[in-house]
Amino acid sequence: MTFREFCVLTGSLAATRSRLNKISLTSDFLRRLSPPEVPSAVAFLTARPLPAADPRVLDVRWATLSDLLDTLDAAPSTAALTLLDVASRLGAIAEISGPGSKRRRLNELSALYRLATAEERRAVTGILLGELRIGLHDGLIQDAIADAASVAPERVRRAALFLSDLSEVARIALTEGPTALEQVGPRLFVPLLPMLAEVSDGFGDVFEAHGVRTALEFKYDGARLQIHKRGDTVRIWSRRLTEVTDSLPDIVALARGSLHGDAMVLDGEVVAVDAGGRPLPFQDLMRRWRRVHDIEATAREIPLVLYLFDCLMLDDRSLIDDLYEHRWRALEGVTRGAHLARRMVAEDATSAHAFLAEALAAGHEGVMAKALDSTYTPGSRGKRWFKVKPAETIDCVIAAADWGSGRRRGWLSNYHLTVADGAGGFVPVGKTFKGLTDEEFRDMTNRLRSLMLRDDGSTVTVRPQVVVEVTYNEIQKSPQYSSGFALRFARITRIRDDKGPQETTELSQLQTLYEKQFSTKGRRASEL
Repeated sequence: MTFREFCVLTGSLAATRSRLNKISLTSDFLRRLSPPEVPSAVAFLTARPLPAADPRVLDVRWATLSDLLDTLDAAPSTAALTLLDVASRLGAIAEISGPGSKRRRLNELSALYRLATAEERRAVTGILLGELRIGLHDGLIQDAIADAASVAPERVRRAALFLSDLSEVARIALTEGPTALEQVGPRLFVPLLPMLAEVSDGFGDVFEAHGVRTALEFKYDGARLQIHKRGDTVRIWSRRLTEVTDSLPDIVALARGSLHGDAMVLDGEVVAVDAGGRPLPFQDLMRRWRRVHDIEATAREIPLVLYLFDCLMLDDRSLIDDLYEHRWRALEGVTRGAHLARRMVAEDATSAHAFLAEALAAGHEGVMAKALDSTYTPGSRGKRWFKVKPAETIDCVIAAADWGSGRRRGWLSNYHLTVADGAGGFVPVGKTFKGLTDEEFRDMTNRLRSLMLRDDGSTVTVRPQVVVEVTYNEIQKSPQYSSGFALRFARITRIRDDKGPQETTELSQLQTLYEKQFSTKGRRASEL
């Protein structure tokens, strides 16, 4: 398969708005691939230079590519690059490290670009920046894989939940067949997407959905993690499926010494604490979480406490289809009762509110409410799990930012907030310049500049990667924004480095939150 054929496909995908056409075009393309080409082709379609499960990273930014493109001849080479040529060269660039690595990466990129046509250069640039702009979100790719492999889409989606890598899902479906796809389940040392929760401001929704009994756990103001262990081998992933094993030597040591069983996958959370054991602010935890140097010293300065709340695999047997009660008993056996989330089973709102008050008094965020008969559904959000906390917040992605003036001159300090539109994109819901310290403004400016797509002198448009938790006074209808809503008095409460853009609040959820406001407020006649 030539890389030009890939570019023809992306051009066709960009030119059609039809969902069915996009699936058909992609499916036809996938059928024509040889087995070795499948993983890289699917990675490229998701605007990734490498498959999602590949731990290597290409640290290439727009400024680097812009400088490179300025040095290239106007008439590029007409050499026939193949899809595997591009994949091999990008993989080789990802391997470069050590002294002079930046220059060597640039030289290798330059060699690739000089072999590419103008159309191919644009495609490579889009892949490196994560911005192909072809309207092909993961759901459509899953449907195309199913169509190309002649399997039910539900089989592909289930495998994707376990493997968290569409390249691997496509490889199995297209090269090993339907039987192999059906046998895909949780794998040790392959992270699963975490199960998610609905947000509720009280327990009415909880008991309505769960019946007369629900399991309550403290909702810790920490970072979600997933621990995989076999013998003394321990690896840990964040909720964004980034491996963080090397940054958490204390948690690795705890897992080796305190978790009992042959092989397991556990879900939990770590919280940074002070000398008295009280939880520290989330930002303190993130300073520890992002540390790549002086880890041992930082671990002593910012100790972490581990709270486990689910067991997804034990002794090589998947537990995700087991009921919550069974998984909790398995977790108790693995931990022998230690390092567990604080938990109770509530049968009425009075005891539930008392437990919530206990969690808040201990400095935690609120409580989780989990149906006793719920299975574990990776990547899924629903009423089987609720997050109950007093302050109403949503998670937004920053899509752009305005240059500041006065004291904030030189900083990107007015952030354009967006939520997921449910179709792979993001829609605006307001702006805010409130909530960050001067240090955070400076850090955010540098971070957003590294994600810059364009700068018109007043506003910098960025790749939608940075997730922030936002509180607000109310949600208003707004013709100003394509979402139809605006957040009144929006304020950033924290930067969610532990979340990816796919985990942000969706527009449908914002609509639900908007409607809920009128349980206690009046509504204008024009809105009835």
